[in-house]
Amino acid sequence: MKAKWGAAPFVAATGGIWAAPAFAQSVDLNYDRLSSLEEPIAVDLGQVTVELTGVMDVPIEFDLDGDPMVDNVDPGFIGNFQISAQTQLPNRWRLGAAYFGQYATDASQLYDNRDDYHDNVAGFIGTSFGTVLGGNVNGQVREVTRRRRGVGNGFLSFDDFYGKLDNWGGAYVGRYGPTVVSAAVDENGDFELGGFFQRPLGQRDYRFALRFANARLTSHDGTTQFDTKGAMAVGEIVYGSTVFDIGAGYEKLESDTVDVDRWFLSTGMQTQIGPWRLSGEAHYGKAAGDKERSVGLGASYDFARGLSVNAGVNYEKARIEAGPVKIVQADAVRGLISLRFSF
Repeated sequence: MKAKWGAAPFVAATGGIWAAPAFAQSVDLNYDRLSSLEEPIAVDLGQVTVELTGVMDVPIEFDLDGDPMVDNVDPGFIGNFQISAQTQLPNRWRLGAAYFGQYATDASQLYDNRDDYHDNVAGFIGTSFGTVLGGNVNGQVREVTRRRRGVGNGFLSFDDFYGKLDNWGGAYVGRYGPTVVSAAVDENGDFELGGFFQRPLGQRDYRFALRFANARLTSHDGTTQFDTKGAMAVGEIVYGSTVFDIGAGYEKLESDTVDVDRWFLSTGMQTQIGPWRLSGEAHYGKAAGDKERSVGLGASYDFARGLSVNAGVNYEKARIEAGPVKIVQADAVRGLISLRFSF
């Protein structure tokens, strides 16, 4: 997937095909599963630079665990775009704003906001000491520190904290040599802190990331509000056209009636062979003594600039309960093939 902060080239420091997270001139508000692989379309309007990126995806989804006597094939559509504008002030500060919007049909079961349009907006000021943002910035720390997304239509469930920040708040991201640090706080005073260190060594590129979160979760049955605290670490190695990564985390869920301890481990691999890109990921965790498991397999074939065929098989299963409280409920095996255009 595209680097989540700026229009970085799709080339790693080692000369491989994979881009490490980059932090240049743009702000990215796309926290969803689809982002463009292409460089943004940029236009100068006087002293203002306007950039546009987007994706259109036409998926066909198959419920591989459903009743064979029932129609389990669902066509859908997902489309998103981001437009940003920024200018440089006389003191060399960058002042700008960005808007992201996405629509996903009801058949797009892998999306939380389906049959609906949702958007994110933020303003930002960038200086030599980093970038300060305000708006829908709850995903900024996650995007700096996360494992790489799967290729094509491979999506790994549960590979994050249960607790989330509210949508509105403020954030900061700054680069200091090989280290990038980030922070976000929402309107409730909940927060996330994180960062990564990245260096090439010989023919390999290494990245190590940490993330801490104090957030909130509403249980699956809607009966209980949890305060959550979590810590996560990610390690990554890039060698030529192949990426290996692993992430481990711990999360504490606290409420007036029940407390839950959760730990989890996720790992994956991605590679490119000519026009083919392939990925495989797996996740295992336990919370309240119950297991959570998921697998994501993805493939993509690029046959024209911005145009690709993508496939994936994704499995998720979790039944996390603490007494009468149902925290997480999921059980599905889905296949997905789509035609995608990025611009």
